[in-house]
Amino acid sequence: MSSVQTPDPNPGWLSEEELHSIRQRLPILYVEAVPVRVDGMGIVTEVGVLLRASPEGEMSRMLVSGRVMYGESLRTALFRHLEKDLGPMAFPQLPPSPVPFQVAEYFPLPGSSVYTDARQHAVSLAYVVPVTGTCEPRQDALELTWLTPHQAASPEVADEMEGGRGALLRSALASVGALH
Repeated sequence: MSSVQTPDPNPGWLSEEELHSIRQRLPILYVEAVPVRVDGMGIVTEVGVLLRASPEGEMSRMLVSGRVMYGESLRTALFRHLEKDLGPMAFPQLPPSPVPFQVAEYFPLPGSSVYTDARQHAVSLAYVVPVTGTCEPRQDALELTWLTPHQAASPEVADEMEGGRGALLRSALASVGALH
């Protein structure tokens, strides 16, 4: 949901023109994931944040995110985007329930919400997802940085994130008791 365009993994789904037209008329459903590492007690020890470059060369921090396709379950969409952004060896542990820790509503105009996306009105279901394998970013992600929960919740990291995702990251950490 950033201004960075990720190649569509299923180009037959919607053309760029169709997607642009739909974005002007309807909210689009997304899933977002905060990848974490947990200890044996389930306590979050590290938080993964992606580094991406825009076509204009601007760097920003992002979360795993992407659209839910027509006919696709939330679980399938979440797994697909985790694998797309973190690689096939990340081994995400999807939550047993499809209930997100938060529903984030992105608006194209600043001021309507903490969350903004200049391209569209979007609704995102956000999850905290433990990963146990090796993460090697793919697609348009340059790297995955593992931070402590304290570092991830810092104003410096929030400033590097677009569209209010720093606030979403703090909410994710709060939802799992990782903010002290």
